[in-house]
Order: sequence, then C-alpha cells, then structure tokens
Amino acid sequence: MIGLAFFLFLIAIAITTLVIDLATGNEFYRNNVINQDLFGRLQGPSKEHLFGQDEFGRDMLLRMIWAVRYSLFMGSAAVIIGMVCGGVLGAMSGYYGKTVDAVIMRAMDILLAIPSMLLATAIVAALGTSLFNVLLAIAISYIPSFARTVRAAVLTVKDQEFIEAARAIGCHDGEIIFKYIIPNAMAPIIVQATMGLAGAILSIAGLSFLGLGIQPPTPEWGAMLSNARQYIRDAWHVTVIPGLGIMLTILALNLMGDGLRDALDPRLKD
Repeated sequence: MIGLAFFLFLIAIAITTLVIDLATGNEFYRNNVINQDLFGRLQGPSKEHLFGQDEFGRDMLLRMIWAVRYSLFMGSAAVIIGMVCGGVLGAMSGYYGKTVDAVIMRAMDILLAIPSMLLATAIVAALGTSLFNVLLAIAISYIPSFARTVRAAVLTVKDQEFIEAARAIGCHDGEIIFKYIIPNAMAPIIVQATMGLAGAILSIAGLSFLGLGIQPPTPEWGAMLSNARQYIRDAWHVTVIPGLGIMLTILALNLMGDGLRDALDPRLKD
C-alpha cells in the first residue's frame, strides 16, 4: 500500500506538470525549470530552493518534479507496447503449440540472450537519440519477458472446461484467445507489468546517463545524474537528490508489484 500511495503521488505530480504547461503555454517551464541562473550555481538547499540549485543555477526541486512525467509516461508506454506485442506472441505460442510455439519461443530466447540494457543501447545507438527511439528500444527489450509470462499463463488456462465449451459453440481461435484466455490469465501479466515499469524507468535513466536517452536541457533523472557527477565532491545535492528519486520510485514499484503478486495469487490466500 505504501508503494501504491507513492506511485499515485507520482502520477498526480506528472499530471499536474502537464496541466501547468498547458495552462501557461510552457512559459512556466521555460522560465523556472530550464532557465539558467549562473549566479546561483551549485548552491545548496535553502528556503528559496528547497533542493538547492544545479550546475547552471536551475531549481533542483522543480527539475525533479518535471522529470517525473518523462520517466513515468515513457516507462508506462514502453511497458504497454512490450506487453501488447509480447502478450499476443505469447498467447499464440501457448494456444497453438507445436511449430508456432517452437518458432516464437526460439526467437524470444535469442532476444533474452542479449541483456536488455545492452539491446536497448544498441537500438538507440543505431537509430539515433530521440524520445521515440528510446521508447521503441525499451519496448523491444521487454517483449520476450511478457511473451514467456503470457505463454505460461495461457498453458494453465487453455485446457479448462470453459475453453472447450467456447470451442463447442463455434468460437474462432482469435475470439477464444482474446475473449476467454487472456482475461483469465491477467494476474501474472499485471504483476509482470508492474515489475517491468520499474525496470523500464531504470533503463530510461541508464540510457539518459550514457547520453543516449533524453537530452539536456530537458529534466530527466538519469541525465541530471550524468551532468552532475563531476560536481559530486563539491555539491552533494546535485547527485544525491536525483539518485534518491530513482531509488524511491523503483522501490515503490517493486513493493507494489510484490503486493499485487500476493493479492492476485490464489495459492497465497487462506
């Protein structure tokens, strides 16, 4: 519940920043989030700037707040794309079996053999640095895990009586898969999506830290860490605060995923 509360808090922050940008025509964003104040560079936390100022004198609190939406929305979009593509492949693999299962699963095994961060880095390096390419790279890296999760869930459901009844009344394969099998296999998919969101946010931060993700001056936690690492001895706050933001977000999502797993797994219920 603590993880869920923190996640909802982040969603509220992300929506609020969008509303402010739409209401002010990005004027507030330009004047307060990315506008530089070199006279206040690397100043520590104070009453005027609760989280201090970065290497360009920008307010760290506002940059942390505005960075939430990039990590959250891009991570969610990447997980949704990976879940849909991987879910369809996993459902087909588990339902049809035999040759279809062998071909799809061997393709997924090839992707799983490549570390997800390395695969995402290679895709972004090949296609170029942009929000869409980062999103696409992370989504592709999550397709195999969702495919295997959905396949395992489908295998436990497809031989049950209500599936046989659906076949008996003349339902075609697509209807059986999407109307009867996948809705009854959603519990592990939801847990995997929650855990995947934590990994996606971490991947976005990692790519941005390497200079392959979201580019400055756009606020993003990984990019903020990358730009601030050379000042870690002189101004602790410019590295500690973004690092804490990443850590707390990943911790909250993992806690929420553990809670969902316990709540949705019938074997753990009394």
